[in-house]
Amino acid sequence: MRQEAFVVIMAGGTGTRFWPHSKEDHPKQFLDILGIGKSLLQMTVDRFEAILPAENIFISTNERYADLVQQQLPSLTKDQLLLEPDKRNTAPCIAYACYKIAAKNPEAPIIIAPSDHAIFNDAAFQAAIDTAFTATDDKKLITIGIQPTRPATGYGYINYQSSDNPIKTVISFTEKPDEAKAKELLESGDYVWNAGIFVWSGNAILNAFQKHLPAMAKLFGDMAPMYYTNEESDVIKKQYLLSENISIDYGILEKSEHVHVVLGEFDWSDLGSWASLHENSKKDSNQNAIRGEAITYDVKDSLIFGQERKMMVVEGLENYVIVDTPDSLLIYTKGKEKIVKQAIDQMKSTGRDQHL
Repeated sequence: MRQEAFVVIMAGGTGTRFWPHSKEDHPKQFLDILGIGKSLLQMTVDRFEAILPAENIFISTNERYADLVQQQLPSLTKDQLLLEPDKRNTAPCIAYACYKIAAKNPEAPIIIAPSDHAIFNDAAFQAAIDTAFTATDDKKLITIGIQPTRPATGYGYINYQSSDNPIKTVISFTEKPDEAKAKELLESGDYVWNAGIFVWSGNAILNAFQKHLPAMAKLFGDMAPMYYTNEESDVIKKQYLLSENISIDYGILEKSEHVHVVLGEFDWSDLGSWASLHENSKKDSNQNAIRGEAITYDVKDSLIFGQERKMMVVEGLENYVIVDTPDSLLIYTKGKEKIVKQAIDQMKSTGRDQHL
């Protein structure tokens, strides 16, 4: 266990891609999506409690989810809960957390991790994090890359310089490619999926903010005297809104010459859609993943996500997603995930927000 290390778990997303099970007031990171009795957030916290002290786990989330976080993580202290007054993407979220941690220990190793990803081999994950820890210094920004198993179009890719060193130099980032480009990247052998998991020292990331996002660095740096005081909450509510809306990838990682990657040897999914849940769920002999009570006839390669104490009977479908909740029903062809966003946009534009 690394006593001096910290982790910042980002838990502020609205989880719209898992509508209708995930709603704006109770998004997917707070749900038991995998059916194991724990939410994705709780699973993520459990994973990091094996790596570093529980008191060094910080949760960054929107202030509207403060009660949900505290309900699911009752041992969390006030200082471990970082509340964002508005959505400003990942760079200000990470800046707030890292400047706060650095106010106490600027040399501490810091992990940044999403709250809603699935990792299926904790020992291999810990090994990758340990490897990254060994390389942290005042410059290196280290990301964890996942060996691709298929030409996925829903992930970003990292091109790295081949070497025997487990800490490999990053050459470039590629945003979500089309299928032809994804196949090309997979075949090259020098690309990995970008898992959005980062490891660096406080000094390294603060130096990067000062170079690449100087206005943001000043904003959160000037707040240093208020961290861990009763003034912090009120100051953040005002100052956070002045921050630029930009991701850490665009703002820093794609500009820095000090980015490296550790190749993760563990099964991973960002659980970005119902189709990805089907892929990572236990299936029957017809490749159906079923949650709840269902009787199927001639149904193949489908996800059926129902409710407790409600029987579903499904016939004659292949490659479908069916999600039933008390107030909504979603049925679409697996692979056409954009229909979920389109439906949400239409509900918003037609005043049917009560379903969101």
